[in-house]
Amino acid sequence: MSDAIGLGSTESQALSVLALHDGRGQSQLARDLQLTSSASTALVDRLERQGVAERTRHPHDRRRTVVRLTERGRQIATESQQCLEHALRLLDPERLAGFADGLAVVADDLDAVATGVVTGEVDPVPTRALLAG
Repeated sequence: MSDAIGLGSTESQALSVLALHDGRGQSQLARDLQLTSSASTALVDRLERQGVAERTRHPHDRRRTVVRLTERGRQIATESQQCLEHALRLLDPERLAGFADGLAVVADDLDAVATGVVTGEVDPVPTRALLAG
């Protein structure tokens, strides 16, 4: 889906987080995605250039910004969710538990790798993320 909409995996993950939470502080988004502050800034810049997210002033703290999906971003997130739901309906109900267990193992490993990248213990894996310029 990321390739089809022209977003990299990090951008797609950010869209998912922003779709789950109606706006997210940029620092919180960085924590959610286990990104550094500078990587988060570059990510939000790319999302804005793609027209899928926008920064707005925090309603109570003018020093902070909130990142929200644009209408295009909400549409992409909805379509992505529909694609996932369609694919999951292809699984037989008796296989769902094993599938969920397997996904949990993969998610735990990916989380450990991401944490290692942030702490500098693991070299980052090159991605096809949107170009910064």
